[in-house]
Amino acid sequence: VLEKMLKRSQIIDSVRQTLRNHKYAEVETPVLHAVAGGAAARPFITHHNTLDIELYMRIALELHLKRLMVGGIERVYEIGRVFRNEGIDATHNPEFTMIEIYQAYGNYETMMDLTEAIVTDAVKAISETMELPWGENETIDFSGPWERKKYLDLVREHAGCDPADPAAVAAVAKQHGIETENVHPDVVLNEVFEATCEEHLTGPVFVIDYPASICPLTKRKQDDPNIAERFELFVKGMELANAYTELNDPLLQEELFQTQLSGLSEEDSMAKMDTDFIKALKVGMPPAGGLGIGIDRLVMLLTNSHSIRDVIYFPLLRPEGQPSQPE
Repeated sequence: VLEKMLKRSQIIDSVRQTLRNHKYAEVETPVLHAVAGGAAARPFITHHNTLDIELYMRIALELHLKRLMVGGIERVYEIGRVFRNEGIDATHNPEFTMIEIYQAYGNYETMMDLTEAIVTDAVKAISETMELPWGENETIDFSGPWERKKYLDLVREHAGCDPADPAAVAAVAKQHGIETENVHPDVVLNEVFEATCEEHLTGPVFVIDYPASICPLTKRKQDDPNIAERFELFVKGMELANAYTELNDPLLQEELFQTQLSGLSEEDSMAKMDTDFIKALKVGMPPAGGLGIGIDRLVMLLTNSHSIRDVIYFPLLRPEGQPSQPE
């Protein structure tokens, strides 16, 4: 365990060095937010006594970093803790470490190049070879260039259905116990993707070009507005990074926020529209690429750890003697 924790420190140092080499500025943004924005996740809620207002522990770093980019910091990043009041399993802890990175005049292609540089530099920081052990008998070869596969092509290959046919997608969803009643077809499609495709993404592989309707912060492709300029990086079936070309049209952003919120119950997401962020967009945000990487998952993959608890100094555990609560 000590060796893994020392490697965690080396990996984070390497990430910072790579970004320094690429001329990014590191910043710190508020942990307490007036709005639970930047992701569709349930937040932890607290109360500020003096101001007599509810505040939310941040569920993402995104919106403040974009506001800094509007203010003129063209290459910016933060490594910070985020908090989501959701489940605990081998790859999820309610409190975890993220890095989010934004580059003015970049796009999801430049973010792919940066992601590969960050991860391969981190491998070099802890290993003399680009091939690292995984499990009992497997390895992960991080030498590039990494594969790129289109989201819809993967659905066709592994789900065995036409992603443009909602009835066919719903049929596959039912086979996997996925709820389809009163759920947007592209949300169902994404759950089918998770159920049928992710286990095959041993990678490292970039999954690119997601349905636009599930990517409210993402710019659409010029030749197909139904497709978003987004990618996720998968390694051994685990999502490691998420990135996209940022949407910087304030009117479209506001419309998409409303659309997203209308499909999510208050209990499920607690998401709110960040009006300050919309105001910042109206001032003018440059075209940009954005990237998020789960630091804990990166350390897991690079240290052959199969539980997030193995790479966090103090993971959240149930207090001794306290019985589990029914769902």
